[in-house]
Amino acid sequence: MNTVADPLRAPVATRLPVADDFPILARPVHGRRLVYLDNGATTQKPTAVIEAEARFYRESNANIHRGVHWLSQHATELYDAARATVQRFIGAARADEIIFTRGTTEAINLVANTWGRKQLTAGDEILITTLEHHSNIVPWQMLCEQTGAVLKVAPVNEIGEVELDGFDALLSPRTRLVAITHISNALGTVNPVAEMVAHAHAVGAVVLVDGAQAVAHQAVDMQALGCDFYAFSGHKLYGPTGIGVLYGRAELLADMPPWQGGGDMIRTVSFERSTYAEAPQRFEAGTPNIAGAVALGAAIDYVQALGMDRIVAHEHALLEHATAALSAIPGLRMIGTAAHKAGILSFMIEHIHPHDLGTILDSEGVAIRAGHHCAMPLMTRFGIPGTARASLAVYNDDTDIAALVTAIEKAQTLFGTRKKP
Repeated sequence: MNTVADPLRAPVATRLPVADDFPILARPVHGRRLVYLDNGATTQKPTAVIEAEARFYRESNANIHRGVHWLSQHATELYDAARATVQRFIGAARADEIIFTRGTTEAINLVANTWGRKQLTAGDEILITTLEHHSNIVPWQMLCEQTGAVLKVAPVNEIGEVELDGFDALLSPRTRLVAITHISNALGTVNPVAEMVAHAHAVGAVVLVDGAQAVAHQAVDMQALGCDFYAFSGHKLYGPTGIGVLYGRAELLADMPPWQGGGDMIRTVSFERSTYAEAPQRFEAGTPNIAGAVALGAAIDYVQALGMDRIVAHEHALLEHATAALSAIPGLRMIGTAAHKAGILSFMIEHIHPHDLGTILDSEGVAIRAGHHCAMPLMTRFGIPGTARASLAVYNDDTDIAALVTAIEKAQTLFGTRKKP
């Protein structure tokens, strides 16, 4: 008997019957049922979100702010309502602490180019961790080149955790900024963010948290975390691409210069000088992604209707199920086995390159991610070129894990590397 098959037959304890909400999941791929396990890259969109964006263009499309006609005022109301929805969702104290951006990357770059360029000077230190996505590394490297600040990196251990002793050892009075991921996109490690924030604040540092992988998978509360900035993307939260959020504490935003100049971010303009609007408008130059913001609000409504407690329970049960099933495959090595993980499984198959594995799985209708996951320094830490990554969402279930295991076994058979358990 195939010992891998036994754990696969055990159903996940908490199943969310939501697949019908996501029309793309009914589309076959290569003549097979689509098994979408690339949610760390982007999630699929429920009908409610697709319709919210389409409805905006059908019924409400106009440019926001300053328009005196009804349609402009209506569009402005929808945009402002989306901002209030985000505020409530992440527990921000005020709606004007919510800045709409194109995504996490732009949000981090905004902080680097406004707060960072104003506040940092030569000899100041920025502390990040080895877990970071490139978007939480490169902007700080660029800022260090511009200001003379120094980038410090907290290491991770063999199971993919940032050890607090090592993190604390790099904190000092010279640390001006700490930029950390909430959940690693490559390994699924959940950082003890509230504790790390408290330690950073104890030396007077400002803290930015990359929440791109967190907001769809656990409750997030700015008051509980205590961070100064928090960034996330709509498209990883069942919302559209091209919309994201930067949360910033009001007192910090009030002291930050604008990054981009243009319409709607100004109070007055003359050829001699310009004065700028208050936050958040100061950081939203030009016509924003209005429909995207409205659809992001719909995505948040969808998640909240499901219930974050139910989502967490479902994904945790499925992660445990998937971890057991994959770990039973001979020749498979899990990368990142932290005690606290979200729904990401990063692994390697003996004698099969992750890209080859991803291609074979795709032929079976199974969509995963293969490569370095925009975390090249982390891959270097483990001495590997990359991994195969399966990442979970609300619409995944045990049948998807069974399909993943079957496809991996087929790849091993094709490469002649499949071992008997």
